[in-house]
Amino acid sequence: MKISTLLFIYDLTDKVLEILQWLIIIRSILSWFPHSPNNFIIKTIYEITEPILRPFRSIRIGGMVDFSPLFAILALILFRSFVLAPLFNGIARLLY
Repeated sequence: MKISTLLFIYDLTDKVLEILQWLIIIRSILSWFPHSPNNFIIKTIYEITEPILRPFRSIRIGGMVDFSPLFAILALILFRSFVLAPLFNGIARLLY
C-alpha cells in the first residue's frame, strides 16, 4: 500500500468522524426546538447519530439532562487523537 493511499484513507476516516461530531451537535441543537420527526433531513440525522449515542444513554449524571451527546463527542475526539492518528503513524512508519 502506498503512502498516498494510506493518507487518503486517514483523511477520509478523519473527515467522517468530524462530520459525525457535527451531526451530533446539530441533533442536540434540534432538540431545543419543535420540529417534525418526519422531515427527511432531521430523520436522516437521527438515524445516523442514534447508533453512536445509544451506548452513552445509560450514563446518567444528575436529573433529566441527557449528556450522551457530550460523551459521544468526547469519545470521537479521543478516538481521533489516541487511536486513529497513532495507528496511521505506525502503519506509515512500517511502509516507509
